[in-house]
Amino acid sequence: MAQKGDNVGVSFYAFFKNKNDNPKLLMEAATWWIETHQLDHFEKAVKIKNLVEKL
Repeated sequence: MAQKGDNVGVSFYAFFKNKNDNPKLLMEAATWWIETHQLDHFEKAVKIKNLVEKL
């Protein structure tokens, strides 16, 4: 965000290394992202940052 600004988007897959080496954690992230907050596949990074900071 520091380099690309507030309009940069992010997917929950950004928190993983492009491989499914921790399926339980991946499902927790997917549940938090999709079911709990009903977010789209890509969201504004600033929106996700604000949600995570509230945890």
